[in-house]
Amino acid sequence: MTATTHTLASGPGWHVTDVICTASAGDRSFEEAHQDFCVAAVTSGTFRYRAQQGTAMLAPGALLLGNPGTCYECGHEHGSGDRCLSFHFGPAYMERIAAGVPGARKLAFEAPRLPPLPVLAPLLAEAETAREMADMDAFEELGLRIAGAAVATVSGTTDARSAPSRRDQKRVAEAVRRIELDADGPVSLSALADETATSPYHFLRIFRQVAGMTPYQFLLKTRLHRAALRLGMSDDAVSAIAFEAGFNDLSTFNRRFRRIMGETPGQYRSRRAAAR
Repeated sequence: MTATTHTLASGPGWHVTDVICTASAGDRSFEEAHQDFCVAAVTSGTFRYRAQQGTAMLAPGALLLGNPGTCYECGHEHGSGDRCLSFHFGPAYMERIAAGVPGARKLAFEAPRLPPLPVLAPLLAEAETAREMADMDAFEELGLRIAGAAVATVSGTTDARSAPSRRDQKRVAEAVRRIELDADGPVSLSALADETATSPYHFLRIFRQVAGMTPYQFLLKTRLHRAALRLGMSDDAVSAIAFEAGFNDLSTFNRRFRRIMGETPGQYRSRRAAAR
């Protein structure tokens, strides 16, 4: 086998895999089939992608687009190996995403890829960072955002937002309270959307519009804030504080804390102790 596939995260109707291919120019290309809708972000290497929609060369920053039930073939005539973050969506799940994108008329992708576009660069960087930091909880949101961005881009639509309705503001306020109450446990984007009687993609859009950040970003902020308070006010072990705040492992907590707070949990605790 010239490719290894590792599932990073999954949920009802979607999953994301880390695909590493080691094929070179001398290796034979094999025809495969997309089982679901596929939006794959190329993070390294180049390869030729031939699908029903056409043939394209994919490079880092590009998005491979695949439709369910269609055959495709990848070749490496001009270089060896590549790596992709491959997001897969069932037709019903993708239909709900497309329904939330203004102006999107067709569900099927008509082009084989999206080239590296500046508008997509920050989002793809977030996804690659989540993979490198093993932040698996971030991928449900990232998958929705990447699929929505792909649908909007191929449809030629713009993100012209109307002011959020009172009903949407109420939905977001309820979701914020729910996150604050349950921040130390698993909080699913799909569950939050179900509780507000909206699709996950629509809920994600209105939450970002009203709260100024995504639900997962708000969840992380809440967890880190509570952990910071505990670090400054108690002598409890850092690991205990991390787990009680809702983080699954200490390394993820340390990376997140340092990235957001600008110092390690130990440094933060020492600085706060010296200031008392």
